[in-house]
Amino acid sequence: MLFKPSPADFHVEEIVRLPTSPDGAYTVYRLEKQGITTLRAQERLAAALGVPRSAVAFPALKDKEARSVQYGTLHGVGPARVSGAGFFAERVGRSDRPLSTQDLLGNRFTAVVRQLLMQEGKVIHQRLADLEQFGFPNYFDQQRFGSYASGQDLPGKLILLRDAEGALRAHLAQPFAGDPSHVKAFKKEAQLHWGEWQYLLGVAPKPSNFRSVLTFLADHPQDYRQALNLVTPRVLSLYLAAYQSLLWNRLAGRYLSRMLEGTKAGLIGRVKVAGEALPYYAVLTPELLHRLRAVHVPLFQQRMTIADSTLGALSEEVLTGEGLRKENLKARLLERAYLARGTRRLLAFPTEASAGRAITDDSKPGTFQVAVSFVLPPGSYATLMLKILMQTIE
Repeated sequence: MLFKPSPADFHVEEIVRLPTSPDGAYTVYRLEKQGITTLRAQERLAAALGVPRSAVAFPALKDKEARSVQYGTLHGVGPARVSGAGFFAERVGRSDRPLSTQDLLGNRFTAVVRQLLMQEGKVIHQRLADLEQFGFPNYFDQQRFGSYASGQDLPGKLILLRDAEGALRAHLAQPFAGDPSHVKAFKKEAQLHWGEWQYLLGVAPKPSNFRSVLTFLADHPQDYRQALNLVTPRVLSLYLAAYQSLLWNRLAGRYLSRMLEGTKAGLIGRVKVAGEALPYYAVLTPELLHRLRAVHVPLFQQRMTIADSTLGALSEEVLTGEGLRKENLKARLLERAYLARGTRRLLAFPTEASAGRAITDDSKPGTFQVAVSFVLPPGSYATLMLKILMQTIE
């Protein structure tokens, strides 16, 4: 059985409530993209429109390994259609404000699961029904962890520990999974020549934010904190979000394990995310389902409050395991990036789930493929649900 995210086999479309206004100061666009991230689409759309990137905003990020449809806004009046490498945007109205996450109602996914045996093709319908009824753990999936490197601390953790040089070294010299080849080549040079700022400035990619940071370091070789604050705020925010998400996954996994101890449901396996083996289940008792549906797990930040005593104790365990205390949960090194506040539902529940009939999969003789479709709430990961779906069928 195989699911490999690709634009051919993985489609996603945002479900939104558009705040349209005929004379609004913002143009609303419906964007179709393929093979590029939302951030890259934002850059290319802004360039095609001849405006700064900050004039174009999207309330959510979509993976490049999918054919996706999403909505965004331009501050100002834009043309009816705009296109470029990997994207096509069509004007759908005007708005008094940019779109926000509050306008997102969910995402509709269609995915092709390949290399199924006949029996697996038959079971997939029942497993989708189980997922609709019992949900699945609402972990952040791999796409959230672009700054993950096996065996290395996430830069977000180093920021919280106030290790400015370590965080800067991670940014400039630690290769990440999504780095293009020219960035990986530069980071290898940065590993070998750390501290040789003038040399690294000469080999840094053009154009890139790396050059702004290195220009400053060439004049201020030991001022790592200020150099770190010259990194694009969006990138620093993503670093913090990745580490915050890792902590959330650990807390949610521990809590779920604790709640399932001694029940008839029980954990049946673990799913791998950013080096973590996180627990999941297949079914829940009615009582446990009712209880867990209502659980919201807090995002780790300094002012988080936890009423649930079990969650509170487990959160302390997670922090202790990381060598952190609650007072560390503020990005004191940074001037323009912060840890998000709020909570996230412990479980996610797909709706409108269905599977097509099994047909021959030409990618592997003797196997079948099935197209599945479903809707997930904003922020939940279809790739995670599909991993769990496949692991519970095998």
